[in-house]
Parts: sequence; structure tokens; C-alpha cells
Amino acid sequence: MDNASPVACIGECMVELSERPDGSLSRSFGGDTLNTALYLARLGVRTDYVTALGDDALSDEMLSAWAAEEIGIGLVARVPGRLPGLYMIRTDPSGERRFLYWRDSAPVRHLFQLPQIGAIERALCGATLIYLSGITLSLFDAVSRDRLFAVLARARDVGVKVAFDTNFRPRGWPDRAVARDVYARAFGHADLVFASVDDHALLHEVTDADPATVLDHVRACAVGEIVVKYATPVCRVVADGADLEVTALPVSGVVDTTAAGDSFAAAYLAARLCGERPGVAARAGHALAGVVVRHRGAIIPRAAMPTRLSARSSP
Repeated sequence: MDNASPVACIGECMVELSERPDGSLSRSFGGDTLNTALYLARLGVRTDYVTALGDDALSDEMLSAWAAEEIGIGLVARVPGRLPGLYMIRTDPSGERRFLYWRDSAPVRHLFQLPQIGAIERALCGATLIYLSGITLSLFDAVSRDRLFAVLARARDVGVKVAFDTNFRPRGWPDRAVARDVYARAFGHADLVFASVDDHALLHEVTDADPATVLDHVRACAVGEIVVKYATPVCRVVADGADLEVTALPVSGVVDTTAAGDSFAAAYLAARLCGERPGVAARAGHALAGVVVRHRGAIIPRAAMPTRLSARSSP
């Protein structure tokens, strides 16, 4: 793909520590929008990652790793004396994972207050598409979110598309009422929304959420393209006059669902940016996610990347 302007993914990447059965730790990096940015880059989409890091060795390692994946790092602000956020994964004997976070002072939380933000905002207005998530929104205080929404409005005024993924994590918000208000604003600034039944149930504290309810909730905000992900491996896509359900092919040997949604979003966006129809894009999303869940961790080996995700002959 040779898109004239890059996709810009806004968010946070943290240092990830995974505890092994013997108590030792392995280290890597993780973040929802970073995962999507990486898979977009692997699919041939010019992609910039927009965040803030420190000037430490770990931040340097992150940037080197992103550059090696051909992710643009020119919109990463560096903050002297600061460190990136960190989280640890502990897995109990039943396989249930628990996350511990140290991220309150991560530099990305002040991204919209940094001296570099003016140049970053101008670059966002020159992107093809801006991608962000509910986790992105949870990073910022009210003033910073206002500035972010203002940038999204200016970008859309000059033709930039905005994609919003509802990834909702309750621990990132002071309370759900605040989150619901912010999500409603995000829907109003988005051209494409990836929503899930699970996110909707958590955000609105309901047990009977269904795809139709989620769709109606998002559609009420005049969003033109909506992908609703079910609790099962099915999604409903409403876009370009189409309204269809797309079921994923059966996947055997699932070992880790980390980044399934992030990779789905990457393949869907890559297909749509290539001009593919919504159903084709959804099948591409399912196909990449189906490969990702057969590997441990968010990022699969390059050799495991599918060589073909979609076909123009599909509806």
C-alpha cells in the first residue's frame, strides 16, 4: 500500500513484565494502539505512533523496536527525566491473568501539555486517518481531552478520518459516569467505531447487552461506519449502505487472546484503506486475529504473518 499520508495511532506503550512459574520475569513492551500500529505497518500501511516517552534506556529500546517494524517515530515526544509506564502480568494456577500497573506518572499523560504538541497536532491534521481507543482517552485529564477532541475536529474539517476503538478498562477511569460522557464525545468525533458487546456491558454496567443495542447506541451519534464485535467470533458491520454479519472461520489451538481486537482493527483498516468493501475488511480482520490468538503475546513472529487476508471477489 502506498497511501500518501500516514495513519496516526495515538496511545501509550508500556514496559511489560511477565512472571514465569519459577518467579523470574521476562520483559517486553505492550499497548493496545501500539499493537494496532505495528500490525498496520506489517500490512504495508505507513503508520506513525503518537505518544510521549522518557529519555531513558527503556524508551530508547522501544523506539528502536518500533523503527525496526517501520513504524514512524517522528511524533514521539521525549521528556527528560521521565520513565515509561510499567505493568506486570501474574498468572494463577488456573491460567487466569492478573495485571499490576505502575503508570500514573508516565510522560504520555502530559502529552497535550508538552512543548512538542503544536507540531504533533499539525502532523495529525495531515494524516490519512487517526486511530485511538478508549484506553487512549483514559490517559488524559479533562483539559487534555478537550484539546484532543479539538484536534480531531480540526483534522476532520480538512478530510482526515477518525477511527475509535471502544477498548474499555474500568481501572483507567475515576468512575463510569465520566467514561460514558467521554465516550459519547468520542463517538461524535469518529467516522468509524469499533465497538464490542463486552465493552458496552462494562461501560454501562448491564448484563443484557446485545449487538443491536450497541449498534443503536453508537449509530445515535451519527457515526457513518460501525463494526460491532460480538462475544462470539462474529462481527456486524454497518457501512456504505451494507449491514451484514461476518463470522470468523473456526480457529484451533488458541493459546492467548491478547491483541486479538487490536490486530482485527489493523487488518480491517488496512483493507478499507485499500478500497476493500466492509465485508472483505471484516474477513481480513478475523483472519489476522485468528493467527494472532495461536501465538503467545501480542506480537506474532513476522514469519507467521498471513500473506493474503482478503479477496476483492467477496461481498
